[in-house]
Amino acid sequence: MLPWRRTLGPLLALLLTAAVALLPATTAHAAGAPDSGWNDYSCKPSAAHPRPVVLVHGTFGNSVDNWLGLAPYLTHRGYCVFSLDYGRLAGVPLFHGLGPIDESARQLDAFVDKVLAATGAAKADLVGHSQGGMMPRHYLKFLGGAAEVNALVGIAPSNHGTTLAGLTRLLPYFPGAGDLLNEATPALAQQIAGSDFLTRLNAGGDTVPGVRYTVIATRYDQVVTPYRSQYLSGPNVRNVLLQDLCPVDLSEHLAIALTDRIVFHEVANALDPSRARPTTCASVFG
Repeated sequence: MLPWRRTLGPLLALLLTAAVALLPATTAHAAGAPDSGWNDYSCKPSAAHPRPVVLVHGTFGNSVDNWLGLAPYLTHRGYCVFSLDYGRLAGVPLFHGLGPIDESARQLDAFVDKVLAATGAAKADLVGHSQGGMMPRHYLKFLGGAAEVNALVGIAPSNHGTTLAGLTRLLPYFPGAGDLLNEATPALAQQIAGSDFLTRLNAGGDTVPGVRYTVIATRYDQVVTPYRSQYLSGPNVRNVLLQDLCPVDLSEHLAIALTDRIVFHEVANALDPSRARPTTCASVFG
């Protein structure tokens, strides 16, 4: 048997490689690049869409690359749309969502305050991918976010953590691996199923009163596994399996948020349920 120190590096490399699956395919696009119509602080919500929408990227994502599909989709439909960068680590450009999740939640809190002040709205709606669908729940539960948020839509959210298809179960066999992962990339360690962070987040129930929750998952998710762990329990929760909407949709963890217009249609339904239209395979043309 190889000494653990000799195999620790490859194991962590494998974990990080799996986690990098959250990274948008357009990584050459800088986080500070033009965002084609969203993050317009002069935008005022309309009577039809009275709340601004805040987009919350996933691990290794950023405020632009994660939303090159969904943000224009929503702005074209008359929403005021905003996105933030959070969870930056010193010396790591472009790839965010790696810092401690409770600190990221405080950054989201400050950003929502900024958006509400600029738009004059009383509440915002949040749409997040992966960690970005889970992290706002800390803001809602512990930072007073329920008073500022009407709805949270999670696209493939890591609500109860991930086993990375069983890969994380190998960590106990490598002493020190968990500590190293937590020191280098805290958010990755905190998203492992059974982590202290997730245990506290989900204690006493998944939801808080006054917020509507929607989870959109795909059975082909290879990052947040098992995919049913993404679902929430509690009042005002709607859990949606993408393949129930369109059985031939093969989107996995990345495509479900980056390019899938069937998902975009369902997000719009979640944001405005009074005007919801059935989501089907044909919604890709909508």
